[in-house]
Amino acid sequence: MTPEEKKEIADRQTDSLTEGRSDTNGGYTLDRMIRIALDLSIENDFDKLMRKILLEAMDICHCDAGTVYVLEDDHLNFHTVYTKSLGTSTDEQNSNMNLPPVPLGRKNVCACAALDKKKINIADVYTSKEYDFSGAQKYDAITHYRTQSMLVIPMDDDKDEIIGVLQLINCQDKDGNTIPFDQSYEQIISALASLAAVSLNNHQLAQEVYDMLHSFVEVMVDAIDARSSYNANHTRSMVRYADRFVNWLNEKGSDLAMSDDQKDAFLMSIWLHDIGKLIVPLEVLDKPDRLGKLKDGIRSRIEIACLMEKVTSYEKPEMAEECEKKINLYRDAFKAIEDANTAGFLSDEKIEELKGYGSLKCRTADDEEITLLSDRELEAITIRKGTLTDGERKQVQSHVVYTARMLEKMVFKGIYRDVPFWSGSHHEFLNGKGYPNNLTADELPFQSRMLTIIDVYDALTAEDRPYKPPMTPEKAFGILDNMRDDGQIDGHLLELFKESNAWKKEN
Repeated sequence: MTPEEKKEIADRQTDSLTEGRSDTNGGYTLDRMIRIALDLSIENDFDKLMRKILLEAMDICHCDAGTVYVLEDDHLNFHTVYTKSLGTSTDEQNSNMNLPPVPLGRKNVCACAALDKKKINIADVYTSKEYDFSGAQKYDAITHYRTQSMLVIPMDDDKDEIIGVLQLINCQDKDGNTIPFDQSYEQIISALASLAAVSLNNHQLAQEVYDMLHSFVEVMVDAIDARSSYNANHTRSMVRYADRFVNWLNEKGSDLAMSDDQKDAFLMSIWLHDIGKLIVPLEVLDKPDRLGKLKDGIRSRIEIACLMEKVTSYEKPEMAEECEKKINLYRDAFKAIEDANTAGFLSDEKIEELKGYGSLKCRTADDEEITLLSDRELEAITIRKGTLTDGERKQVQSHVVYTARMLEKMVFKGIYRDVPFWSGSHHEFLNGKGYPNNLTADELPFQSRMLTIIDVYDALTAEDRPYKPPMTPEKAFGILDNMRDDGQIDGHLLELFKESNAWKKEN
C-alpha cells in the first residue's frame, strides 16, 4: 500500500471518529493527532521526521523555540533546533548548527529528563533553583535571546527505552507574550513524544537492517577480492559506471530516471551479480592461459623424455643421431606449445600442428612409452580463442546459477525484492540465446538489460585481466554494437550509455 493510499484510508477513518470532536488541550483535535501519527509512520527521511516532530510539538504548545535531542551512548546529540523569532527556515538554522553533545549528567535539564524519565516544566529558567541553566543563560547572552519557560519531555519507545528528548521553549499567549507551559500540554506532548519515539525507533531499526545488508555485500565483495582481485575490480568498476549512468538519467529527466531507493536496489544487484563466483574453482576463474597448471606437467614430461633419450644415446651410441632428433623434436614441440598457450587465436593449421606434437611418443622415468600430451592437455592447448575449455567455460557460467541460488536463500523484500532476479539474469540476452535460463526480451526488465551492457563493457575494457589485454572503448563499443545488431542487447540503452559518458575512466 502506498503512503497516499494509507493517508486516504486514515482520512476516512478519522472523519467518522472525530467529526465535531476535539480534545481539551488547546482545541487540538484527535483527527489531527491521528494524521500526525500517520505522517510519522510513513516518513522515511530521518531529518524530515525529526523536523515534523519538533514543529508539531511547537504548534501544539504555541511556543517560540524547541530542540530535538537524540540519545547516543552516554550523551544527547542536538539533531533539530528551531526558533521562530529568528525568522529563518529550519533547514537554514540547522545547517549552521555546530553544537557540542550534552553529557548524560545532572547539570543539564534535558539530560535529567532522559536519566529520570521525567517530564520537566519550568516557568522561568532564570529563577529555577532545581537545575543548572547557566548554559542556556550563556547562549542567551550570545544570541540576545531570553529563555524563560521550558517544557522538557523524554521520548520513550514502546519498550520504555529513552531514545531522545524533546525540549520546548517560551510558550506564548495569543498576544505573543511568554507564559509558562500549561500542565495540560504535558500529557499530549508526552503522547506525541512517545509516538515519535516509536517512529524513530522503527526508522533506526530499518537503518540497521539497511546497514547490515550493505555491510554483508561489502564482506562478500571482499571475499571475492581475496580470491580473485580482478573480479572485485570488475564489480567496483561496474557500480561506478552504473552510479554515474543513473545520475545522468536523473539529471536528464529521462523516463528511466530512478528514485534513491530504486537506484540503491539497482546498485545492490550489481554488487551481488558475481557472488556465485565464490563457488567456481579459482584455477578456472583466474586461468591466465590455456594450460594453467598443466604446463608444469608437460615441461617435466619433456625434460624426462629428453633425459631418457640422452641415456639411450650413451648406452647405444649407434642410436645417438636418432635420439638427438627426438630431443630436438620434443624441444620444438614445447616451443610450439608455449607459443600457443598465450596466443590470442589459433588457426586450423596451428591446431593440427599441436595435435601432431601431442601424439608424439615419449618415455617416462619408468621407461614406459606414452603420448606427449594427455587428452585433457590436448583439449586445453587447442582452444581456438580464450583460455577455457568447454567444461571450464560451463563452470564459470555456472556462477550465475550459484548467484541466484545464494541470493534466493536470503530474504529480499520491498525495494530489494527484484535484486536476486536482476543479479541472476545478467548473462541473459534479448534474443533468448543467453544463459542460464534462455530468457527473452519480454522477461528482461531495464535493470537486467543495463546490467548486461555494463558487465560486457567492463569485461572488455578491464586492465587487470590475466588472460587478455584491455580493449579501447571504441573497440568495446564496436563489439556491443554487433551484439545489438544480433538482438542480444538493448540498442536504446546502449546509445544512452554511450551518450552519458558514464563509461569514461576517472582521471
